[in-house]
Amino acid sequence: MSARYPLPDINTLPEDIKAQILEVQSKAGFVPNVFLALARRPAEWRAFFAYHDALMLREDSNLTKGDREMIVTATSAANQCLYCVVAHGALLRIYEKKPLVADQVAVNYRKADITPRQRAMLDFAMKVCQRSHEVNDADFEALHEHGFDDEDIWDIASITAFFGLSNRVASFSNMMPNDEFYLMGRLPRK
Repeated sequence: MSARYPLPDINTLPEDIKAQILEVQSKAGFVPNVFLALARRPAEWRAFFAYHDALMLREDSNLTKGDREMIVTATSAANQCLYCVVAHGALLRIYEKKPLVADQVAVNYRKADITPRQRAMLDFAMKVCQRSHEVNDADFEALHEHGFDDEDIWDIASITAFFGLSNRVASFSNMMPNDEFYLMGRLPRK
């Protein structure tokens, strides 16, 4: 199955976007399809990646990179987003250094090899993902018991909400994960 919208030629993109995509390519060794798929609308691309980076690259947060990718993987699975489960599952495996964790989290995080703190984090993320109107003070108290502060809770909710948007765009446009993502982090590096 192919994407519903053709990926633009990188050489036709605005220079700032092209430069950022080439930087990603130099680090990853390939261009993740999301970078090209969203580049068809440059203003939206810039806004999307600015918010993505604000959430996912924050250095003054108590959430680890693995925690953030775990939130994305679990909630993307709930939203049935193939692209995000595969792509962020790859990053989750790498950051957590656990080749099985992404599959476990995507299928049933309650049975995954994760910490009680991470399970509480995902319980909250899933509630935001599926029933945000039911979030209440007890949800905050449960997270506080695991050492999360109110800013961490904001991060969990914001990552969940942002990727809800991303999941829907990836799904309706039939954005497919790059083949490279499927094997990333599954075997130890030599």
